[in-house]
Amino acid sequence: MEQTRFEQGMEQLRKIDGMGGENVIKSLEDVAPDIGRYIVEFAFGEIYPRRELSLQEREIITITSLLTTGGCEAQLEVHINGSLNVGIAPGKIIETFIQCIPYTGFPKVLNAVFVAKKIFAERNIIPAK
Repeated sequence: MEQTRFEQGMEQLRKIDGMGGENVIKSLEDVAPDIGRYIVEFAFGEIYPRRELSLQEREIITITSLLTTGGCEAQLEVHINGSLNVGIAPGKIIETFIQCIPYTGFPKVLNAVFVAKKIFAERNIIPAK
């Protein structure tokens, strides 16, 4: 039996973001359930399963996009966790942020680094120096 976009999206969401992603979707149920469904069906049901990029590449792109946009710290928190969940090393996450300094500037990079620092502490991760 073929999975629906929603089922495929939830499978991807759990694989990448675990409970963090599910909590985001649940938090929308009482105010904007359609947005949660769009996230699951479109982003995780159609975009993430595409074969041209690995999950690691997709998460690097996602955390970079959120950093450069700015003001997305809550989503950045979910996707830094997702990056770790798909096997991206903490040092690679920080190096990705450093690469953004010349293009985005220190304030947005610092915001992202502080989100990463919080997550690393919560997960008892000590990034390599």
